[in-house]
Amino acid sequence: MSATQGGPYERAHRPGRPEGAPAADRRSAIRQAALRLFASQGYRSTTMTDIGAAVGIRGPSLYKHVASKHELLAEIMIGTMDQLIADNAAAVAGTDDVREQLRRSAEAHIRYHARHRLEAFVGNREIGSLEQADQDRVLGRRSDYERRFRELIERGVAEGAFRVQSARIASYSILDMGIGVASWFHEGGEFSVDQLAYQYGDIALRVVGVRPPGPVHEGHDAPGA
Repeated sequence: MSATQGGPYERAHRPGRPEGAPAADRRSAIRQAALRLFASQGYRSTTMTDIGAAVGIRGPSLYKHVASKHELLAEIMIGTMDQLIADNAAAVAGTDDVREQLRRSAEAHIRYHARHRLEAFVGNREIGSLEQADQDRVLGRRSDYERRFRELIERGVAEGAFRVQSARIASYSILDMGIGVASWFHEGGEFSVDQLAYQYGDIALRVVGVRPPGPVHEGHDAPGA
C-alpha cells in the first residue's frame, strides 16, 4: 500500500506533550508519535531517540513510559485487531437478517480503515517486524476477524440469501476493500466517511450476489448516516 499525495504519512514529526503531562497522556502521545514514524519511515528505520524527540522526551526518560519500540508496535497492531473485532461484534448486534449483518460488518470495516489509515498501513506492512509471540497474536486475531465474515457469508448461502462459489474468496474480497480505502481516502474529499461506508456496503452485498435496492446518489448522505 503506497502513500498518496495529501495522505497521512507526510507529517511524522509533530510537537509532543511536555514531559510534565500526566502519564496516560504521555503514553498516548508516545504511541501516536511511534505510529506516525513507523508509517512514514518504517519500523526498522525508527529509533527510540526518534520517538522521544517527536514528543519532547529525552533519552532514558522515555523508558519510564515504554520498554521498547517493539512494545509500541505490538500494542498498535494488536490494538488495531481488537478494535476491528469489537466493531464487528457491535455491527451485527441487533439484527438477525444476514444481509443487514453483512452490510453493517462491511460498513464498520470501511469506517475503521477510513478513520485509522496509519494503523491500517503499519499493520499491513510491519507484520514481519513483530517477534513471533506477538506476530502469532496478531495473526490469530486476523483469522478470527476473517472467519466472522466468512461464516456470515456461509450462513447467507445456506439461507438462500447469498450466491457465491467460495465464501472465503468473498470474505477476502470484502476485507481487501478496507486496505484500499486506507490508501486513498482523506477527510474533506468527495465523500464523507458515512457516505463511503454505505456505498461500500452496497459493493459488499454485490460481492455475495445481492443487488441492493436503490442507488445512493453521490454527494448526498446515505440513509441513517
